[in-house]
This record gives sequence, structure tokens and C-alpha cells, in this order.
Amino acid sequence: MRFLMVLVAIGVAGIGGGPRGPAEPAPKLVDVQRIWGHAPHNAATDLVRFKGRWYCAFREGQAEGSSDGVVRVLTSADGERWVSAALISSPLGNLRGPKLSITPDLRMMLNAGLDFPRTQTLAWFSYEGRAWSEPAEIGERNVWLWRVTWQRGRAYGIGYSATGKQFSRLYISRDGLSYDTLVEDLFSQGLSSEGALLFLEDDTALCLLRRDEKGASSFLGRARPPYRAWTWKDLGMRLGGASLLRVGDRILAAGSLSNGSGRMALCRLDPEALTLKEVLALPSGGDTGGAGLAFHDGRVWVSYHSSHEGKTGIYVARVKLGGD
Repeated sequence: MRFLMVLVAIGVAGIGGGPRGPAEPAPKLVDVQRIWGHAPHNAATDLVRFKGRWYCAFREGQAEGSSDGVVRVLTSADGERWVSAALISSPLGNLRGPKLSITPDLRMMLNAGLDFPRTQTLAWFSYEGRAWSEPAEIGERNVWLWRVTWQRGRAYGIGYSATGKQFSRLYISRDGLSYDTLVEDLFSQGLSSEGALLFLEDDTALCLLRRDEKGASSFLGRARPPYRAWTWKDLGMRLGGASLLRVGDRILAAGSLSNGSGRMALCRLDPEALTLKEVLALPSGGDTGGAGLAFHDGRVWVSYHSSHEGKTGIYVARVKLGGD
């Protein structure tokens, strides 16, 4: 089933403090599709293109907070017809928050959190998206390693406390399995959680970090190699389940905007001013979030979940950026 949807492009014009040029034309929705909704609850997506195919991972369960979570991996050759490639469960308990990445040796990496009866991040690897390795425990016990981002042969990830303590840590790994702590206390201004990383062409790292107190806003961090000293800015808005993507000189951010309305939003990111501004919103409502972002064949692809049409389902949209 298809319906209209709006996406926001994020341009990075005028970096360096000079005047900005004319406003960029608005992006145009190509199409959007509900690709899955079979389980009672389907949520928390991620999206990658790997060896000529699309892969979308998400959690299935009876409800958002249920203890029976498994990870479904869908695949598609054309982005139109999606089929199940794998269903991953753990005898150790409930899985949540799956994330996908591509390793330097061209394997797909899936990491997800195990949160019942104990908290541990697990990782699986695959050469073709259907057969997956046995799970490996990665990171620290009682710390969520939410998303892994690869840069120059190294895996970086933001970990946050699963026990209610107020800290976030930056980890680094050579193989995606063994992680060292790069920054012990990355952020301590409130109860932080999900952190999405993005590396610019000059190796500058950006981190979009969510905070979970009532009324709390997200922070944007910036650091240069070796990524031990960070500058943080309060964004004045809260973006949850966020994903970041660089397309040329544009930066895209997608996630659930919590400002009383509860919707999916895409925003304009300025990495110099450390600001994030909502430009357009995605039709959504109720249980929504878990964004994945990818770029292929001149289009931005966005995966996310929403319950605005009833039961929480999985959606994928294609968007043409303004000015292309």
C-alpha cells in the first residue's frame, strides 16, 4: 500500500560563517511503501545496500516492551518486492534495536541489544544476508552499544548505561568484536541514550545524541581525530532513534521528533554551527521512529516504523533531493 510522504533534505551551505545562498528547492517524494506488518509489533528499523541488494532489519514482538523480541531481516533486489532473508533469535532472551553496517572485509554486521534477563550487546556477521554467524557478545555488560559506524577500517560506537546511570562512552574496535574504550565519560549532561555517528570527508566526527529525561533535548557533538575531545551543543529539540547520512555536501538526519506531537522528522544539520532544524515532517503518528538512511542511484532511501495506519508496520520511502 502506498501513500504520500514528505522528506527533509539537509544542506550544508555557507560553512565557514559566510552568507548562505538561495534556499535549496524542497525534496520530492518518489514513492513510499509499507513493506512489512506481519508480527503484532514491528519496529526499530535499519537499512543498508549490500552487494547489489537492499536489506532492512527490525524487531518483531508482541509489543514494544515485550520480552519476546526477535530480529527480522528483509531483502529486496529492486526495493519493490521484499522477502524475508532471516529471522534471528537468541536463547538468552529478548532482542531489540537491530542495526546494520558493512565491515571493511565486505561482510554485513548486525548488532542488537539483549535486554532480558541480562543486558548485553550481541553481533552477527554474514557474507550474503541469509546465513548468519553465531552471536558474539560485544562491548561491556550493562552498556548498550547502540550503533556501529565504520571509518578507515575501525568500528566506532556510542555506548550508554542500561542501569539508569548518567553516562555515555565512545568505543573503538579493529574487527567489530573486541572493543576498547576511547572516551570513558563522553557525555554526562543528563540521562543520555542513543548516539548516531557520522564522519565527514576531513575525518571530523559528528554525534547526534538523545537524552531521555522528560522534556530533554538532543545534543550534537563534534570532534577531530583521535576523537577524545568533544564540543557539545544543545539542539533545543529531541530526535529519537536517529540516523545520519552524508550525500555530497549535504547531511541528512531522520528520527522521531518528540515535541508533543510524536512524528517522524527530517532536519537541516549545520556541522559548523552545531544546529539541527526541522524542515519538513513525515506523515506518521502513534508508535513511530527507528529510522534508517541510505543513498542509491540518485535517491535517498528511508526506513522507519509507524502506527498511523493502525498496527505498527515497516515503511520504506524513496526521495529525490531538491536541486538534483
